[in-house]
Amino acid sequence: MDATSAPRRAEIARRTSETDIRATLVLDGQGQAEIATGVGFLDHMLVALTRHGLLDLALQADGDLHIDFHHTTEDCGIVLGQAIRQALGDKRGIRRFGHALVPMDEALAECAIDISGRPYLAWSVTFARDKVGAMDTELFEEFFRALVMNAGLTVHITQKAGTNAHHVAEACFKAFARALRMAVETDPRAPGAIPSTKGSLEG
Repeated sequence: MDATSAPRRAEIARRTSETDIRATLVLDGQGQAEIATGVGFLDHMLVALTRHGLLDLALQADGDLHIDFHHTTEDCGIVLGQAIRQALGDKRGIRRFGHALVPMDEALAECAIDISGRPYLAWSVTFARDKVGAMDTELFEEFFRALVMNAGLTVHITQKAGTNAHHVAEACFKAFARALRMAVETDPRAPGAIPSTKGSLEG
């Protein structure tokens, strides 16, 4: 389904020995979120992503949280990436590129996205502490890497300022959300066109 058709929607179910995740995504949504991963801070970030990306996202995850949060966080990224890719279809009519610079108090994060079909994450973010709540801060990079690899996105996320780990993480998720919102939008000057000189956005 191309960007001139509505709604652009995906349903993904993924079950392994470590996690069981189901997600429904509408790209052209209203920012409505029904998130339950079992990881409180991840839920908070996914709600922010949904709201600022103007997506509708329902995501339910049951994971091996008795071990740690790694598998659940990474697999949520995988499922969300798969849903984005499925909902985009052949990518006709989209803007393709998106960019956002988002402040969160003293923190400032920048995100640039290319819906290129070539997955790549450039992550230039550091955290002053190892955890936000009970969640390891190193898992934010794992989440975004899993997402971009499965969605087929080129994404650069850069921390421009910030010392509070909560603020830094939230600025990154909101910047990604706003950049994604821009990139998936329909380009009124090129409706139905594939935005590539190759005629394809499949890598």
